[in-house]
Amino acid sequence: MNRVPTGFPNDFLWGGAVAANQLEGAWDQDGKGWCIADINEFRDDIAIDKKYNEEVDSTFVKEAMEATDRVFPKRWGIDFYHTYKEDLKLLAGMGFKTFRTSINWSRIFPNGDDAEPNEAGLQFYEDLFKEIVKNGMEPMITISHYEMPLALTTNYLGWYSRETIDFFTKYCETVFDRYAGLVKYWIIVNQINLIGHESFNHLGVASDRVDDLMSAKYQAVHNEMVACARATKYAHEHHPEMQIGMMLCGGPSYAASAKPEDQLATLKHNQMEYFYSDVLLRGTYPGYAYRYFQDHDIHVMVTEGDLEDLKNTADFFSFSYYYTRVVTKESYENGNDAIRNPDIPASDWGWSIDPIGLRILLNEFWDRYQKPIYITENGIGAYDTVEEDGSIHDTYRIDYLRAHLEQVREAIEDGVDVRGYYAWGPIDLVSCSSSEMSKRYGFIYVDLDDYGHGTGKRSLKDSYAWYKKVIASNGADLA
Repeated sequence: MNRVPTGFPNDFLWGGAVAANQLEGAWDQDGKGWCIADINEFRDDIAIDKKYNEEVDSTFVKEAMEATDRVFPKRWGIDFYHTYKEDLKLLAGMGFKTFRTSINWSRIFPNGDDAEPNEAGLQFYEDLFKEIVKNGMEPMITISHYEMPLALTTNYLGWYSRETIDFFTKYCETVFDRYAGLVKYWIIVNQINLIGHESFNHLGVASDRVDDLMSAKYQAVHNEMVACARATKYAHEHHPEMQIGMMLCGGPSYAASAKPEDQLATLKHNQMEYFYSDVLLRGTYPGYAYRYFQDHDIHVMVTEGDLEDLKNTADFFSFSYYYTRVVTKESYENGNDAIRNPDIPASDWGWSIDPIGLRILLNEFWDRYQKPIYITENGIGAYDTVEEDGSIHDTYRIDYLRAHLEQVREAIEDGVDVRGYYAWGPIDLVSCSSSEMSKRYGFIYVDLDDYGHGTGKRSLKDSYAWYKKVIASNGADLA
């Protein structure tokens, strides 16, 4: 008997993913408070492959909030806050089965510790989610996607403060209750393992306000995982129809050589990338994490109550996939780092292009967790050229996505339970890592530049018709 699947499941969820802070704009409207993304700055004096969010101190926060001559593109995004109905129609035109976006925490609780939620923010997302459903798409909603209220970083210490556990749990309970019956699929925290380059963006810990930044990061993410587990418990008890997921920034790191030292370093590196999903899907702290903390003089307070909370595990696993890297003994000893793989091509931003790595990772995660898997981000940032007739021939994007979807199909035939694929940034938006518009991912072009100049007009790229064909054929036609 042939037990090998022949392609994508009939109920496979095809769609795309965005984040509120990268496209909504309207950063100071309808009661929204300051959020971390509002101080993500675009700078044109940094090398293209060095553009990413770095550590932030309290001086930077204060100056960014007061600045009048600096560029913060996430404050205006692509004005999705006002154009979402038209934009969702364009996305539905590709045949999307699902659409992933996030709730900007500071629209619901402007300061994070507010006694009551902001009704205008709650109503906006209710209207948005209803519009997603109206257009035939299943919403998948991220609760925290780099949109922490900035007041939680200035009045507290972001996720390092245990008070934030209660603030976030209250926020989760508020949105679960408000959108029950409207949203089934939830991701509580986007790419929870990103505590390096996205440290402040993710955890809200100003580097000058703690004595030991590395310990503070791991304490902060521990607190965040406890909050996730508490929120998961609440959803399971009050809204059992909801499916609660956790998400990693995926990308296996390979050993740079066959040397046992490099192999062991790679094992240790990957363990600490999977640490977060091991906790949130298995419900307990792994021994290797305690060993890592001991070896690196990292101090994390883990209470018996926390360990009890963490037994409330997620229902599905999700991850983003953009690139892979390699590990040497030396890179591991230099802050558990991985380095660029010199044997495969890369994008202009230095992100390696490795479709086979996606199949490897899908198999690894399925073997490790035996939980349904959703690929909740995948795509390539590239410069697009608008021709004189308005056309945009993005064959490079089609080639990239085709190669990766071929490997997803192979993984499904390997027996991996992959249930959905979300192309990242199906409509052009502001880059997360570099805060620029010129790094484009979309099937839909938005006429805005890095400084917010342009008409905002939406145009369809060649990849739009290609992805529409892929969805219509349920992945059978990738040509």
